[in-house]
Amino acid sequence: MTISASETKKLLIFPANDSERLLSIQKISNLLNIINTSDQTEALQEITDADAFFGKMTPELLSRAENLKWIQTPTASLEHYLFPELINHPVQLTNMRGLFSDVIADHVLGYILTFARNLHLYRDAQSRNYWGPIGDDQSQADFLSGPGNVTPVDLAHKHLSDCTMGIVGVGEIGREIARRAHAFGMKLLGVDPKPHPAPDILEEIWPLDRLPELLQQSDFVVIAAPHTPSSEKLFDAEMISQMSPEGYLINIGRGAIVDLTALTKLLQENKIAGAALDVFEIEPLPVDHPLWSMPNVLITPHIAAASPRVAERHLQTLLENIRRFLNEEPLLNLVDKQAWC
Repeated sequence: MTISASETKKLLIFPANDSERLLSIQKISNLLNIINTSDQTEALQEITDADAFFGKMTPELLSRAENLKWIQTPTASLEHYLFPELINHPVQLTNMRGLFSDVIADHVLGYILTFARNLHLYRDAQSRNYWGPIGDDQSQADFLSGPGNVTPVDLAHKHLSDCTMGIVGVGEIGREIARRAHAFGMKLLGVDPKPHPAPDILEEIWPLDRLPELLQQSDFVVIAAPHTPSSEKLFDAEMISQMSPEGYLINIGRGAIVDLTALTKLLQENKIAGAALDVFEIEPLPVDHPLWSMPNVLITPHIAAASPRVAERHLQTLLENIRRFLNEEPLLNLVDKQAWC
């Protein structure tokens, strides 16, 4: 990394990073004065003249900051990070978005392939040591449909090239999901609150007021949007009811976007075909929640972004932003704090 700065800057890291990560940060420049601490009292003292901050900012820390110009969050999500004083403060805020796009997109395609081929039902059968078709009304297949017995479940397998995916939030994650779905021949629609040209692989990106139309047309609805005040409980009972009865709802965005009670009720009433959920309005999902026992629901515990590659990407993003800050260059992943007003 090339550093052209000539003035020493102070970086406060709180809570402290491990020694290996700290060593990587120290190598950036000898003009960087690094305070790495997990002690609250020390952090409150050191924040006074800090130029930059990495870690968990609090109202108390921010109130002591007299020279702060940049905060780097350790996460992509912001709903548990932002508070009114920070939103209104002139400090630049950057996050860790964009590190997980390909990983999360792979997770989404895993959900879709599972539902399309009813693999979840066969996995359940495997746990019972059961060999045979799933469901009732078995009939002997003829030479046109292949060997063995078939049921309506088997005959209802989805061909992805016949399916439409609706993506809610066509940012970096949404586009990665679209690229993978396009490879399977799926028709792709998107809605996004910020108008921008549709990538070649998406047929159209519509404004948010056309979300009901997207829901009606989609076999798979994927929520890849961030949590903001305007997206909170966007998927309430009325909105989810706009989906096709054969449609599946997938949420890898933020749990607060989906009204969990409304979704559960509509699934119990068979108003939609199923759901795959990595994030929830309540986390962890209570052990007695009805979703756990629904055969048409896939649950993963907020791990769609898990990957052995993410830690290194996380570090490199931090290092690059430190370099940019020292050189007074535009920072990566700058957050529009006013979107949270």
